[in-house]
Amino acid sequence: MALDFSGQNLRGRNFKGRKDFVGANFSYADIRGANFTNANLTGANFSHAKAGLQRRSAIGLVIISFLLSGLSGFLWAINGYLVSLIFSSSSDDSIGGWVALITLIAFFFITIRQGIIAGLGAGAVAFAVAFAFAFAVAFAVAFAFALVGAFAGAGAFAGAVAFAFAFAVAGAFAVAGAFTVAFAVAGAFAVAGAFTVAGAGAFAGAGAGAGAGTLFSIYISWRAMKGDQKHSLIRNIAIAFAATGGTSFRGANLTNADFTQATLKSTDFRKTILICSRWYQAKMLDRVRSGSTYLQNSQVRQLLVTGQGQDKNFDREDLRGINLQKANLADASFIGADLSEANLQDADLSRAKLKQTQLDGTDLTGATLTGAYIEDWGITNTTKLHGVRCEYVFMRLPTKEDPDPLRKPDNKQEIFADGDFADFIKPIFDTLDLYHNQGVDPRAVAIAFKNLAENHPEAELEIVAMEKRGDDKILLRAKTAAGSDKSQLSAEYFDDYNQLKALSQSQQLLLVEKDQRIISLENMVDTALKQPKFYTQGDTNMSDISGINIEGSSNVSGIAGNSSIANLGTISGNVSIALNQLPDATDAEKPGIKELLSQLQDAIVQSTYLSEEDKTEALEQVNTLAEAGKTPQESTKQKTAKTAITMLKGIFTGLPAVASLVEAGNKLLPAIAKLFGLG
Repeated sequence: MALDFSGQNLRGRNFKGRKDFVGANFSYADIRGANFTNANLTGANFSHAKAGLQRRSAIGLVIISFLLSGLSGFLWAINGYLVSLIFSSSSDDSIGGWVALITLIAFFFITIRQGIIAGLGAGAVAFAVAFAFAFAVAFAVAFAFALVGAFAGAGAFAGAVAFAFAFAVAGAFAVAGAFTVAFAVAGAFAVAGAFTVAGAGAFAGAGAGAGAGTLFSIYISWRAMKGDQKHSLIRNIAIAFAATGGTSFRGANLTNADFTQATLKSTDFRKTILICSRWYQAKMLDRVRSGSTYLQNSQVRQLLVTGQGQDKNFDREDLRGINLQKANLADASFIGADLSEANLQDADLSRAKLKQTQLDGTDLTGATLTGAYIEDWGITNTTKLHGVRCEYVFMRLPTKEDPDPLRKPDNKQEIFADGDFADFIKPIFDTLDLYHNQGVDPRAVAIAFKNLAENHPEAELEIVAMEKRGDDKILLRAKTAAGSDKSQLSAEYFDDYNQLKALSQSQQLLLVEKDQRIISLENMVDTALKQPKFYTQGDTNMSDISGINIEGSSNVSGIAGNSSIANLGTISGNVSIALNQLPDATDAEKPGIKELLSQLQDAIVQSTYLSEEDKTEALEQVNTLAEAGKTPQESTKQKTAKTAITMLKGIFTGLPAVASLVEAGNKLLPAIAKLFGLG
């Protein structure tokens, strides 16, 4: 039975590493300062819980912010004094004052436009430049330049961190800011008092500088806490300090945990598993230490809290495991985003852009997909589509070059009935998509696919669709058995296809002429290429095809590509010359490559069933094997030999079983393959 801590005071409790909190109830509990590091909190209920800092920790951190603000005021007062030197009777001091003023203005401008890091960089450069030119310019100028550059950066940074820190801890900017300003002013007046002896101008300058600097720091901290990326360093430091001593879920498993309306200020979620965790109406989610989880994105946090993501852009965001149940995502863009394992139950995805969106294991039960753009979306057989509401979808995102979005159903007056969309999309759950992007060779496609089906009968390959894309591109889509390694199948297919594509037409014909199924598939591909759009769906099952087998290899060197028929005697002579260059077998009872190829040459020449053209082609392959036999253990030669042996098998296919060449081929070819390390 799940543990029940609802409504209890658990402040400061240590639950580190606990594994018995699965489904535990922490609703309405006070978990400020509690430690859940590495605990298993799968399915736990934290709705209305109050997380964050205990009072004593909050007080200590606020005191630190007061000290930082005092330091900031002190530094800004010094800057103010340096600027006040403008009114000095000394020309050198006056120049130094003007340099200080210009440096401050430049610092303010750079920091506001480019962020605190750029401002700090400018301050560091100012300091370095001043020292580099100290001997070339008046000492007062160099001194003012250096001090203002250093103190402006340090003052702004300390002040911004102080105010952001107070805001993050106290949560009420007005209250925290009032106390922090008080300490900043106190620090300023401490410096101003020290300069009183220099005159009223120095005192006024120090006070003015402190005031301006304090207001500037307040502005920077306000922008940082509002999520301005230019000042993210300030926000990150403030949040990190504010989470020190707060509620910690670091490394915990919060799969399916519920934080509905929970208060989560100063909470640590670094390295936490947040699959399908619910955050609806959670308070102060922007004050958590998120680490690299999806909570680091301010727009995503807002979506999780409100459930409103209409017309928002989430392109290429990592949203794996996010819980968007019942969210309004109409017209939202998720192009290239990862929504795998996400909960999208009953979400409104009307007209959403789901191009190349990853949806492996995503729960779309009851979701609305009417008008969604699903070009190349990544659904799998683990994607849940039960009860999806969808009247029509678009198969691609329109572009200026091709504005047709490919509406389905094609008839604009027709819509999917209840349950039809899942049935429509189901055939391509487990498909092997073979995309040919240039110079499609229909015959090579047909042969390569036939070979793939023969080599992998367990994959149960079945062509379900062909689609022409562009002028000379085609997508061949084949259904596969569950669990098939599509990456391996695709790699093997294209190795084979590229090899076949490199062959001459006559060589391809040798592989095709005795197999009507290859011819049929070749015609289908050719038809697809000639039509604007072409789909085929049904019983194009290739798994029962038997016959020749070409194994994948992209190396076709050594294969004769000349379609003309050379003189048989000349080719036979070339074979004999090549064979004589091979070493003799060391054991007379164990013939080597030279002896086996000689026997094969004789069997081909003496065959009465082969035409002169077939004999010529066969001897070309024997010559290729002889050349490869000089270094039979080289991988490139092995691939060449594999291709040549396959070609010979194709030539011998269809000869009468009683033909002596068939018997010789069945005996010699396996032995030759073994000597090449192919057996």
